Amino acid sequence: MREQETDHPLTIMRPATAFDTFDKLSLAELHKRTSEKWSTYPPEVLPAFVAEMDFPLAPPVRAALLTALDNSDCGYAGTQDLGAAFAEFAAQRFGWNVDAGSVFGIPDVMAGVAAGLRALTKRGDGVVINPPVYPPFFEVIRTIERSIIEVPLLHAPGTAEWTMDFDALEKAFADGARAFLLCSPHNPVGRVWLKSELQRIEELARRYGVTVLADEIHSPLTIPAIEFVPYLTVAKEQQPSLSLCSASKAWNIAGLKCGVMVTGSDDIRKTLQAALGAIPTEVRWRIGQLGARASAAAFREGGSWLDALRAYLERNGLLLARLLSELIPKARYSPPQATYLAWIDCGELGLGENPARLFLERGRVALEPGRNFGKPGSDFVRLNMGTSSEILTEIVQRMARSL
Repeated sequence: MREQETDHPLTIMRPATAFDTFDKLSLAELHKRTSEKWSTYPPEVLPAFVAEMDFPLAPPVRAALLTALDNSDCGYAGTQDLGAAFAEFAAQRFGWNVDAGSVFGIPDVMAGVAAGLRALTKRGDGVVINPPVYPPFFEVIRTIERSIIEVPLLHAPGTAEWTMDFDALEKAFADGARAFLLCSPHNPVGRVWLKSELQRIEELARRYGVTVLADEIHSPLTIPAIEFVPYLTVAKEQQPSLSLCSASKAWNIAGLKCGVMVTGSDDIRKTLQAALGAIPTEVRWRIGQLGARASAAAFREGGSWLDALRAYLERNGLLLARLLSELIPKARYSPPQATYLAWIDCGELGLGENPARLFLERGRVALEPGRNFGKPGSDFVRLNMGTSSEILTEIVQRMARSL
């Protein structure tokens, strides 16, 4: 048989790269989504505020969800596999030996924080946080009737450097704080705490009898060259401490409602078990069944996708630095060591304490106002880089045009 003739010229296909799945995003397709990111503002506004990524689901996560739907497996969550899956992930990623029996399923990290603080502190107790910090930290402490003790991070003026103020932290502990809600890696500044820093926190907490709850939700999202150290790997077994994590940020499944809370000792595990059984029915959580299935798949089978994502986010961080340097040179920014969230100092732009408002009104781009993260966040904006390089470029171009 003669080969079929064609008038079409020969097309040379370039090899697919690991970045193709992240590069190929369509705004038209993204606007079909109904999540908070894509439904809060009208279509002419480019959203880069809330911590949702735009990328397609990792294939193992998508497969787990489709299998559950094919089996009509949408009842109350079965979490018997969740602890083992997270333990395997922690061992492979962080060299962290987690006992699957010490893992509690939770619907999200902040629900776990609330439960942990209820179980391990008393009404009115002081809880230390490090602003600028994730806004729900403030909300959850107030909601459960504990007192907020702010120990702001130290910021070198004119730089993107943020460090822990250990002198102020020790004073807060010595003055009677009962718990420390540690953001690790830190949102929004993007710091990954060194092992030596965590050891110093642990020593101070042990000296003054302070319980440490480590929000480690962004721990899977370090850039490739940065090592993440889980807090519980430096904590002494007798020291009351918790780690809270989730697949929700790294694999973009926050809406499926599932996370994990890891206890640092048998005593804390027993205390939590007793306390969780006493939580009033109206506020008791329910983990999502789809979330449990998707999370287990992400932890067990999503590693190669995650590594490609981390490399892509590192590239986006460097791209953002270049774009800001070229288009908005007075904005100060350094790529984060973890997360897909950029913390940008707009102080020298003279836009006041809420620069996000101007970027929204003039540039039609929605950023998270820095002041939502506490007083040290004034003059800052948080920008979500979890999108394609093309869309990220458009975001910065709109910001520049608004000036």
